[in-house]
Amino acid sequence: MRAYVDTCVFGGAFDQEFAVVTQQFFDQVKHGRFSLVISATVVAEISESPLHVQAFFDELMTDYLTIVPVSLAARQLQQAYLDAGIVTGKYADDALHVAVASISDCALIVSWNFKHIVHFQKIPQYNAVNVVNGYRPLSIYSPLEVMNYDE
Repeated sequence: MRAYVDTCVFGGAFDQEFAVVTQQFFDQVKHGRFSLVISATVVAEISESPLHVQAFFDELMTDYLTIVPVSLAARQLQQAYLDAGIVTGKYADDALHVAVASISDCALIVSWNFKHIVHFQKIPQYNAVNVVNGYRPLSIYSPLEVMNYDE
């Protein structure tokens, strides 16, 4: 399953509240359950993260991550989200994560960002803008919600 992950998922591996589930999520990635997609925005944000987060990201980069470009279409969709008032310009990068996932044909977004991405009011708004702009709706979940607990 093609899944876009934003920056906070990598940092979640070192957050006391999210570490166990995040590690389990990445274990499932390593076992082939998900094909992860990131954007250049994630790479730039990771470069400003603590060194241990950068090292964790670098370990995954080689074998498990596909970087997709931030295209003009992604920027236009990001602007449509901003114009719709889903998030403000201050959180434009969060809208860009959703836009890149949408135009990159990802089935879902996995994020720990409950304020601007994994939010029950914002998800239908992102999806409405997607449909109006010719993109399919996205499923948006936290790592906790996409875990396969049957294994």
